[in-house]
Amino acid sequence: MNPVKVGLLGLGTVGGGTFNVLSRNADEISRRAGRGIVVSHAAAREYDAGGLPGIDGIDVGDDAFALVQNPDVDIIVELIGGYEPARELVLQAIANGKHVVTANKALIAMHGNEIFAAAQDKGVMVAFEAAVAGGIPIIKALREGLSANRIEWLTGIINGTGNFILTEMRDKGRDFSDVLKEAQALGYAEADPTFDVEGIDAAHKLTILASIAFGIPLQFDKVYTEGISRITRADVTYAEAFGYRIKHLGYTRRTQQGIEMRVHPTLIPERRLIANVDGVMNAVLVNADAVGPTLYYGAGAGSEPTASAVVADIVDIVRTLSCDPGNRVPHLAFQPDAITDIPVLAMDDIETAYYLRMQVSDKPGVMAEVASILGDGGISIEAILQKEPPAGVDQASIILLTHVVQERQMNDAIEQIEALESIHGDIMRIRLEHLNCD
Repeated sequence: MNPVKVGLLGLGTVGGGTFNVLSRNADEISRRAGRGIVVSHAAAREYDAGGLPGIDGIDVGDDAFALVQNPDVDIIVELIGGYEPARELVLQAIANGKHVVTANKALIAMHGNEIFAAAQDKGVMVAFEAAVAGGIPIIKALREGLSANRIEWLTGIINGTGNFILTEMRDKGRDFSDVLKEAQALGYAEADPTFDVEGIDAAHKLTILASIAFGIPLQFDKVYTEGISRITRADVTYAEAFGYRIKHLGYTRRTQQGIEMRVHPTLIPERRLIANVDGVMNAVLVNADAVGPTLYYGAGAGSEPTASAVVADIVDIVRTLSCDPGNRVPHLAFQPDAITDIPVLAMDDIETAYYLRMQVSDKPGVMAEVASILGDGGISIEAILQKEPPAGVDQASIILLTHVVQERQMNDAIEQIEALESIHGDIMRIRLEHLNCD
């Protein structure tokens, strides 16, 4: 049987890793797939030939559109990233009857509905395991391994850059800006780190996870997104004093009112396994009705960890090349006609607990004023920590933890508290999740 021919769009970090893994493990991969898989073509404007043993034995050009038109290529692997021309290339490949593998979370989150519909019409597969959490097989776990379950909620550390920054702030007492510079020097963060530190990258990934978990359309525009740039060393320290750690989480939950989709800094109990995922590592915690909680941990980025997921997708496609398209695993876990447009809740309507830090005048009665506003708003206080000011300073820090309350109520209370003469500056608010799996 002739080998399946793969065309790579991009020979950068992930593209190069994919080429190397397919070449190095060719015999093992062939044994798993049932036939040979070879990279026959690639399109790249620049690449390091020295780091790609055997690259001179394939056809490498700089015209990606010519590659997707090539009739000799069976599977297109899109590893160039971004929205365009990735979207156009993928749609053209599908129109030409080619299967597609991509690691492009932004493309799937923003244009996945269109891409999957086109693939369904043409009877081809679009595989995207590497788009979320790098080498962790979380897409396969949700789509196949947990298919007997009703997913209740899932949460994840799905951006390694943010996790590295928060870990360094906690372990070494460093400031956000200082650690960010190091992350950029180490290559963990881009020169423009917005996608990582402001949660956009994680929101792309959460969009995909929520769709697969709950059988809803991809809806990136409905994910509430908040970054970590306002987190201070003091917040990290105070959280630890209460027995919590701050993590930048993507969180999605099914409720009677609809689906929550949100990315933001979150206090979680330090005893939770996911609270102890440090550095650039990723983890996803899934709570389902039959199996209960399951945790998926590993490298969320990097050349060969991500290539591991890309090659696994290629193997899956090769295994099903002769399969009736109607009997393949659906792109978003649920059959296309069973995708349901369940409402996605606005942030005002979600319910969670809160950490509040405020600077107050160091005088009697301030805490009573704050407690009165919270009480009138139906907000119960779970714990209080007051840091006395140094000698000669007339402001103190008050830190509160609250019980679960609707975000709308908390917004109203914060507005009233910030209007008090005794409150200085903005209140720092961080959401808190206990992640109970009962």
